[in-house]
Amino acid sequence: MEKANHSSFSGFILLGFSSRPQLESVLFLVILVFYFLSLLGNSTIMFLSLVDPRLHTPMYFFLSNLSFMDLCLTTCTVPQTLVNFRGRGKTISYGGCVAQLFIALGLGGVECVLLSVMAYDRYAAVCRPLHYTVVMHPQLCLRLVVTAWMTGFSNSVVQTAMTMTLPLCGKNQLDHFFCEVPVMLKLACTDTSINEAELFAVSVFFLVVPLSLILVSYGHIAHAVLKMKSAQGRRKAFGTCGSHLLVVVIFFGTLISMYLQPPSSYSQDVNKSIALFYTLVTPLLNPLIYTLRNKEVKGALKRLVVGRTVGSRES
Repeated sequence: MEKANHSSFSGFILLGFSSRPQLESVLFLVILVFYFLSLLGNSTIMFLSLVDPRLHTPMYFFLSNLSFMDLCLTTCTVPQTLVNFRGRGKTISYGGCVAQLFIALGLGGVECVLLSVMAYDRYAAVCRPLHYTVVMHPQLCLRLVVTAWMTGFSNSVVQTAMTMTLPLCGKNQLDHFFCEVPVMLKLACTDTSINEAELFAVSVFFLVVPLSLILVSYGHIAHAVLKMKSAQGRRKAFGTCGSHLLVVVIFFGTLISMYLQPPSSYSQDVNKSIALFYTLVTPLLNPLIYTLRNKEVKGALKRLVVGRTVGSRES
């Protein structure tokens, strides 16, 4: 952002929940526990997908990418939040704010595209099982993941540039606990209607379009599953796809409530609560949902634990 008229500008003050210091003390412990569990859960999924040959499938390739993305998202925002909740300064440097905004925006876009790719993978597995290995070949899976990452971060370059070139006019207090586009727009001292319109259009592209594709995919999946003669096959298909659909509902629900409304209409307390859920709870729910409801992941974890136990006894 323009720093004219403020030559001593050194960064932003993240107000967070500073008006309620007791709440910050409680949140510090809660966030620390959730962050540790999120790191543990997502790292476990990535490790199992790498070492267990039975999980070398498109579904777990996409899932390990989702876990890696969640690890990056939480690490981008949570450590800074923990430091600010315990310290008095509650500051973030200008460069740190730019980096945080760029990474968070990019990862959010990546997840939107990646979840729609995972829905297509489930559609191919359920509706075209005989052609699944031909349709979802490794080269296509890699291209889809690369496309998701490139699309998300290409948008992030544009969004970050448009946001951080707005004039500050000496303002540097962000009523939030991390740098986010709607909050930065409220900080600007100029007309932001073009930025708001552009943000809304991009949000429609990354939220409404992927969500629509996901719902269409699951409409076909539901139709195919209901036609199955085997009750066990129907339960397995609904169980696998239900996990993904639950992740989709939680993820898109939080982002739609954050971005598909004008920044001027935001209630900051509600917005901060939603943002905290998105950056902390959602990355933890992903591994929990996929591990607790997925027999293949639980089986891989059991084989790993049993193998290590037997190996230690033999040694």
